[in-house]
Amino acid sequence: MASAPRTAMTKVFVTGLKVQAEIGVYRHEIGRVQPLVIDVELDVPSAGAQRLSETLNYETILAAAREIAGGGHIELVETFAERLAQACLADPRVTRARVRVEKPLALAPDAVAAGVELTVERG
Repeated sequence: MASAPRTAMTKVFVTGLKVQAEIGVYRHEIGRVQPLVIDVELDVPSAGAQRLSETLNYETILAAAREIAGGGHIELVETFAERLAQACLADPRVTRARVRVEKPLALAPDAVAAGVELTVERG
């Protein structure tokens, strides 16, 4: 009899998360909020998870993004992305975090968005 397949890694993700943040280096960006659109993908070993306590609650991603956005002015989207990735890695079960942060107004109306994507792995 064949053994049941096992899940080695689960990807927990949130896409299209919208937050308002004071972000940017230009004079017209200082002291005002603008939208960010965030995608997060986390690798979490959660084979056989049957309860929320056995995996990562994706609401923690929303909470971390809101906390970072509410923490005061940030100059670069790279900084925002790095802070969010590190917040996700604070959970010891997360082995890899991929964070994409888009600034829809950065090049408007010439582009839909500009931004960054970074991946951080537990070393």
